[in-house]
Amino acid sequence: MKQLTTALLLAVAAWSLPAISQEKAAPAPAASAPAATPAAAATPAPAAMPGIQGQNIFEVKPDASSDPNYANQTNAERAKVQPGNNAPMWRQVGQGVTGYSSLPVTEAPEAGNLIQKFVQYPGSRLTNAGEAWRQVRNWWIIPYGGALLVIVVVAIALFYFAKGSIGYGAETGRKIERFTYFERAAHWVNAIAFCALAISGIIMAFGKFFLLPVIGSTLFGWLTYALKNLHNFTGPLFAVSLVVVLLTFVRDNLPRREDLLWLRKGGGLITGEHVPSHRFNAGEKAVFWGGVFFLGLIVVGSGLFLDKLVPGFLYLRGEMQIAHMIHAVAAVLMMCMFLGHIYLGTIGMRGAYKAMKTGYVDETWAKEHHELWYDDIKAGKIPAQRTPPTQTAPDGSPVRV
Repeated sequence: MKQLTTALLLAVAAWSLPAISQEKAAPAPAASAPAATPAAAATPAPAAMPGIQGQNIFEVKPDASSDPNYANQTNAERAKVQPGNNAPMWRQVGQGVTGYSSLPVTEAPEAGNLIQKFVQYPGSRLTNAGEAWRQVRNWWIIPYGGALLVIVVVAIALFYFAKGSIGYGAETGRKIERFTYFERAAHWVNAIAFCALAISGIIMAFGKFFLLPVIGSTLFGWLTYALKNLHNFTGPLFAVSLVVVLLTFVRDNLPRREDLLWLRKGGGLITGEHVPSHRFNAGEKAVFWGGVFFLGLIVVGSGLFLDKLVPGFLYLRGEMQIAHMIHAVAAVLMMCMFLGHIYLGTIGMRGAYKAMKTGYVDETWAKEHHELWYDDIKAGKIPAQRTPPTQTAPDGSPVRV
């Protein structure tokens, strides 16, 4: 409809312009021509239509937009000749020009900048820092991080269907205390906090690909809003419990010479060969130092920074973007490592979940999975019962003896 209207207007203009041009360019009357009547002689020549010169109806008179000083005009001067034109203002916004803001500079130093200032990255056509961060997130962290998580899950599933659960021989009925109540409490608090953070982080980062099409935008919006708050408030709890776990289990996770044999044979996971180890084998120590200590401290540090709980920073956009990228990469790697730990601690190894639930393992389990630890217990170097045993009172309550 718009194109049809434009064509009609152009046709009308083309029909009327030849007459106007003929009146302006008509030659003087010849001498033999009859004299014009008084009425005709008194008729004034039609005034030239303003803004029209020649046959081009789009050729307008010069105005402020063609003024050589147009670039030097202020927004107020432009507003007089072009009312409602906000292009110069938004051009300055895109260039990172600092405007006015009622927020205090000490609390919001970038409040006057709607868009980050332009930064030229070598070898890149991107000049806006915010756009560069968005592309790193959407083109690198999200696709490659998501693919890595899927690969780890598929690999664990294939290993489980190929090998099944790692078992052990017949139980003797003699129990050995593997974890005290305090160790189990520290582990479960940290594990529950980690699961809450991992699930909420996965949905916030990848949920629009697999969950949004199923539940719709309204429910997905409310869900991600709730998970964002859960993520922010669970983070400090995870940080504190992580420190407790590190201090609780650091002694038994110190590297030993026997760990080299375990690493060389891959713990016997593929061949099924029995490889002796102490209380924690080399694989568990790798998860402890690589996942809990190294990646855990990076995730906690960057997460607390994103929560604005680290003093001494202004929390500028560039700083928050860098912290987000570090946090996302470390969190994905940490989840990949912990997926293997969760698998072996649940369905991958019979008796492992029961050990963390009750604190005790059978003597056969200890001998087959951690033979060096079992030998130290039999030699009296390590007590088989670190927690005082309990008896049941007449009212049914446990009593320490």
